[in-house]
Amino acid sequence: MTRIDSQVSAARGSRARNTPRLPLRLGGWELVEQVSEGQLARVYRARPTDGSPDRPAAYAVKVLRPEWEHDPQAVALLAREAQLGRRISHPHLVSVLAVRVREVPRYLVMPWLDGVTLAGRLEEGDLLELPEVLWMARQMAEALDILDRLGWMHGDVKPENIMISAAGHATLLDLGFARRRREEVSVTDRMVAGTCAYLAPEVLTSRVRADIRSDFYSLGVVLFEALGGTLPFSGQNPAEWIAQHQEAAPPDLKRLAPHLPDEVTGLVRRLLSKDPLRRPQSPRELSAQLVRLEVAAFGERVLV
Repeated sequence: MTRIDSQVSAARGSRARNTPRLPLRLGGWELVEQVSEGQLARVYRARPTDGSPDRPAAYAVKVLRPEWEHDPQAVALLAREAQLGRRISHPHLVSVLAVRVREVPRYLVMPWLDGVTLAGRLEEGDLLELPEVLWMARQMAEALDILDRLGWMHGDVKPENIMISAAGHATLLDLGFARRRREEVSVTDRMVAGTCAYLAPEVLTSRVRADIRSDFYSLGVVLFEALGGTLPFSGQNPAEWIAQHQEAAPPDLKRLAPHLPDEVTGLVRRLLSKDPLRRPQSPRELSAQLVRLEVAAFGERVLV
């Protein structure tokens, strides 16, 4: 196992004593509110220190937790997120405005996004209507398209990384696990993400060569969960998750949600194919199919 894997439990146990009091200044940024905390980093709402104290806190600062500040793998993940986030500008992909990764404290600065993650909505029992789910998926396909055109895949598509605004605008977050097309990554490195529930079968091997179609599989799991109210697979440990993804057929989504059109359940089934060749072969192909389904779903709602 990786060093990060072996230390996650200890890191969780040290959160209370390591959480800084606010407000706190980091470089030219004033942290005014902690909004989330993950295994490796905390995210704060922030404002520039050179402006008025009444200026809105319109930025998000992602700070590497103190226990990971000198861990090479954790620093590399933050640096990769900075690299891609500063290079790519896209309405459905989070951008990075400023970076400090070569010295501690290590952090990234991003625009503040109003909204709730898809994970938050699902946890609250918020039932998403079919048109909204398809619209969200199509926006995610557009974000994956820009990554694919630049030779990258996201590597960690999951509800926690999909931010949805009140108006329905969706943004794909967290580029730390992105990698170049066909880049080999060991399975223990992938376990660091803690997202076995959403990883494609080809990613869960000892040495893998994944591509954007692996992100499609992850998006298929997200769609199954959002439309069916449950994950397609379950596991108590990584070994069980791996076996489920590689060998088990997903449940029939139509039985969980009989109201769904056959074309929608068929697309989800295709996205969850074990063989990448049976999935959509490009983000543009996926986007085109989602647009057709989205238009049909909106049309049916208007007629009703």
